[in-house]
Amino acid sequence: MNKIDIDNLPDVRDGLTRRERIVLYCLHEAQAERDGRNVPTAMLYGRVVEYIDMSEDELQQILQRLLSQE
Repeated sequence: MNKIDIDNLPDVRDGLTRRERIVLYCLHEAQAERDGRNVPTAMLYGRVVEYIDMSEDELQQILQRLLSQE
């Protein structure tokens, strides 16, 4: 299995992919630094690409998918 397949494979524990988990981790860290305030998408994107190569559109799709699950 190559790296791309692993990044998109849902985890059996909670169904999150590695990419979704990185987005949530970066969002959590940024919110903590901003005392719980909202995090601008551009700031979140800058943090996410430090961990994984991702397009802005892909980040938007992940955020939409995560928000629709609440």
